[in-house]
Amino acid sequence: MDNKSPDAFRTISEVADDLDIPQHVLRFWETRFSQIKPLKRGGGRRYYRPDDVALLKGIRRLLYGEGYTIKGLQRILKEQGPRHVQAIGRGGEIVVAPAAHSAAQAAPSRPEPMPGPPSAQYHHPAAVAEPGFAAKALLSSLPRSAQPLIGADDLAFLKATLSELIECRRLLRGALASGATEDA
Repeated sequence: MDNKSPDAFRTISEVADDLDIPQHVLRFWETRFSQIKPLKRGGGRRYYRPDDVALLKGIRRLLYGEGYTIKGLQRILKEQGPRHVQAIGRGGEIVVAPAAHSAAQAAPSRPEPMPGPPSAQYHHPAAVAEPGFAAKALLSSLPRSAQPLIGADDLAFLKATLSELIECRRLLRGALASGATEDA
């Protein structure tokens, strides 16, 4: 790609290589973000303009680098427009507009980064004794703005899932204990 002009159109394979993502992800993003409109030629070949590439770089940065959800990114594109995401793709600063920020706090699908996976610092011996200890420690350590909003349906589902996991652990412990006594 170095031998092309910065204003030249790029093929899907060039863009995929540049962004270090598979081509099918670019095609998937086209279905989720109506702002991605590559020029299509015979046989369905896609050609991306420089603005398309900047938009894709911004989308990649927000989804993969910052942890935004597709729904959150759709909201950013709707409220702040594709030019904002293109600027992010060109290395610009990530700023949530005041209107988007207040709407983000009111709606469960806010465009805020999702918390990453818990790290080893949250593993504690009490986690074995108290179900959910590690998750509670992680959530309580996050700033309030980064804590997930959980609806009643989600909470009920999570409680049911936790009950199932506790029962699975009980069954596993019983099986391991009976296996240990048989070996002895």
